[in-house]
Amino acid sequence: MPILWPEILPLPTVQGYGIRPGEAILRTEMEAGPARQRKRFTQVPSRISVRWLMKREQFALFEAWYRWHAKEGGEWFEIPLLGGIGLVDHEARFTRQFEAKLVGGVLWEIASELEIRERPTLDRDALDLLLDNEPTSLLASVSALNTLVHQKLPGPMVW
Repeated sequence: MPILWPEILPLPTVQGYGIRPGEAILRTEMEAGPARQRKRFTQVPSRISVRWLMKREQFALFEAWYRWHAKEGGEWFEIPLLGGIGLVDHEARFTRQFEAKLVGGVLWEIASELEIRERPTLDRDALDLLLDNEPTSLLASVSALNTLVHQKLPGPMVW
């Protein structure tokens, strides 16, 4: 059973949020001619700098979840995180202990870094479709198809 980020806790803030992809390419400089490069791994973990703002009760819950469910941050868990395709569930784990400081005597600011197994991206077919078509026309076509299917066509036939 996967470990889930508690829905009662906030998601990371956008302030301080950053994605740092891992190095997927091994580069070898040559004595003469261009350097050689090759892909080292098929799956390259990325690191995400995260920051949360939590009320006292939320921070208490976070600390307990971190200790018991995330096993002091060592276990993989599912959490919605931002990326190029929007807010998507990621498989993540902590790469270092979190740091917490009290802000304004009311909120806790928690900062850490997460490692994600794989950054969700558009698949190859979606990429090719978007590169081969003008995005505004494509979105208009999708909108027109949606209107046709959901508003103009008759409902399902009952036999």
